[in-house]
Amino acid sequence: MLVRLRLIGDVVFTTPVIRAVKRRFPAARLTYLVEAASAPVVRHNPHIDDLVIVERPRGWRRLRYDWNLARRLRRQRFDVAIDLHGGPRAAWLTRGSAAPVRIGYDLPGRRWAYTARIAWTASLVPPRHSVLNQWDLLAPLGIGPADPALDPVEMPLTPDAIERVDKRLRDAGVAADARLAILHVSAGNPFRRWPADRFAALAAALASDAQPLRVVITSGPSEADAASRVALEARRLAADDGTRIVRIGEFDLEELAALITRARLYIGGDSGPLHIAATTPTPVVALFGPTLPPRSLPWRDPALPSIGVEVGPLPCRPCHQRRCVPGDFRCLTGITVPMVLAACRQALTAPPRP
Repeated sequence: MLVRLRLIGDVVFTTPVIRAVKRRFPAARLTYLVEAASAPVVRHNPHIDDLVIVERPRGWRRLRYDWNLARRLRRQRFDVAIDLHGGPRAAWLTRGSAAPVRIGYDLPGRRWAYTARIAWTASLVPPRHSVLNQWDLLAPLGIGPADPALDPVEMPLTPDAIERVDKRLRDAGVAADARLAILHVSAGNPFRRWPADRFAALAAALASDAQPLRVVITSGPSEADAASRVALEARRLAADDGTRIVRIGEFDLEELAALITRARLYIGGDSGPLHIAATTPTPVVALFGPTLPPRSLPWRDPALPSIGVEVGPLPCRPCHQRRCVPGDFRCLTGITVPMVLAACRQALTAPPRP
């Protein structure tokens, strides 16, 4: 049993672990616990036998729900349970499974939940990739070192999602052979959100470049209005090339993976959609503010272009993203449009993948 609750990107980062566990124990029946928002990442994973969607009721209802879920897990008689999350709720569910071997991080207040405890380093410097932090939990199982070429992040595409994306692009007048750039303008918090006017200027530049792209602007649901404003401003800046900038609403996670797979380039901040992009063969340009590229760059075949753009050393960077001490988010505002455009052009020099 594997447990990873909460965020999309963190669930993506567990997919190399899933593959490695199944390779080490091919006859094992693998159950994965995940919350609904991130479930599409692993819903069609070929190495998972059972997917358990963990609900998030409030107040006393959560206590009752978690108690009943733990009883259900106990009845399944797991041999091994791995807590890839480390939060209090994940620790409780891991302990509640009553698996003889329970592996988790050696964190205060959680040690009681595990039979094997793995050291956890909270320091941001030196940065260490999130996949490696989770891979540490496999040591008690005798699984060797992590290799992104052997065990990349993955999210299998579904025919339905591909068909839906194809139809939406076709209805928007985008030809099947168009060279697409996906520009994802939002992030879950202001610490990872590049200024909207720069996204607009970048979109206009990509649409007007010597080898122009059709730029599809996407966002999370909470940023839909901002994304629409970016599209309008980008079309104004691009003038006669503005028709190459497309805004056709939101995409669910499965559709987003299908859309990015069809594209020639993906550009976005350090958020869930970036890590969805990492599961595709599409070149990626990632914008890093308070986080550092070595921690969150796509974990995949090194032959696939993955370029991190960052402002460089700052006294306040990296940070824990609780409060911007200078108050001006200089780690993001220091990233200029020419810097990102240069990275895009570099990524586009890679030959297209089938």
